[in-house]
Amino acid sequence: MKRRNLLCYTLLVFILGVFSLKAENKKVEYIIAAYIWPSCHDDPMGSEILWPEKTGEWEVIKKGNPRFPGHYQPKVPLWGYELDNDPQVMERWIDVATDHGVNTFIFDWYWFNNGPFLESCLNDGFLKAKNNHKMNFYIMWADHDVARNYWNVHRYKDDDSRLWNGAIDWPNFKIIVKRIIEQYFKCPNYLKINGEPVFSVFSTENLIKTFGSLEETKKGLDYFREEVKKAGFSGLHIQLMTGGVPNDEFLKQIKVLGISSLTLYNWGGPHPEDYIQWGTEAFDRLEKWSQAVSIPYFPNASIGWDDTPRFPHKTQKDVVHFNKSPKSFAAFLQKAKEYCDRHPEQPKLITIYAWNEWVEGAYLLPDVKYGFEYLNAVKDVIVDKKYEKYKK
Repeated sequence: MKRRNLLCYTLLVFILGVFSLKAENKKVEYIIAAYIWPSCHDDPMGSEILWPEKTGEWEVIKKGNPRFPGHYQPKVPLWGYELDNDPQVMERWIDVATDHGVNTFIFDWYWFNNGPFLESCLNDGFLKAKNNHKMNFYIMWADHDVARNYWNVHRYKDDDSRLWNGAIDWPNFKIIVKRIIEQYFKCPNYLKINGEPVFSVFSTENLIKTFGSLEETKKGLDYFREEVKKAGFSGLHIQLMTGGVPNDEFLKQIKVLGISSLTLYNWGGPHPEDYIQWGTEAFDRLEKWSQAVSIPYFPNASIGWDDTPRFPHKTQKDVVHFNKSPKSFAAFLQKAKEYCDRHPEQPKLITIYAWNEWVEGAYLLPDVKYGFEYLNAVKDVIVDKKYEKYKK
């Protein structure tokens, strides 16, 4: 009887093991990862301090106003002002994303005032969506500072005093480590590279401020790595955002900290009015980074830049608008894809800015101006490979 029970148990473990291996990551040639800015739902701290209408940043997005002839403001989503923590909304997002070649979501993730902020989009939206197994996901710790009038200038006017600090402390960091491992890393569809959960960090500066020095930051990340290994993973893949061009200080930091990879949130500044110029300059910087580092640098494709709803003083010169089109975006996405092909030593991961950055003018989700054109641009490049036939 004991032998029979042992055989049954062994068979069960084998079956579960096979299932978990198949489910761990959706196997794809290219990892097309779009950032999600999870601001459009009723977060308790958000409604108390920022958005009293209890619809999150939709409150600000709706108030966008044109600053020059032809300026498309306010942005109008095709499917209305949906709350991003609704699992049924997320189910639609997952279906349309995977149908068009986006197979991974990167969730901006916050920790302010000794606790999580805007977490419901991921926890109640994505993780409760019945079809979330169709996609991978990972999180980017958005550890940047926030001024009072940054996320609702209508409420705080000219008050640019500090609302929240991105840097935290050791006790909070330990809470974060435990929370992230338990809530996210252990999900079968959390993105893992070589068996290591991917953890992205927005601000290296604030990461170092959290611990006080570069050497102490290394101790903090080593602690994180050890906790991840205790949870049964082979290690931790730490990804950092970059900006500008390589410099000696940052190159030293990534070496000391043992960083696994680099990428961008978006193409960053400067922001010329011409989209093609913006993208061309960004890819020139990409090549400089590629030559300067020995770790993977994952390319980014950005849709646009228009954060005027947050800033009443901004004008035409602050908006990327000339030559901005789904076809231009597709051309740069193809460039990102070709960069991946030229670097077979690294995973073929491309970050896209963004899935739903309505307030900054960068979104794949359909709206009343472009319809599904940006999603179709991804499908043309990634799924249908329409840009491949005549490639050199």
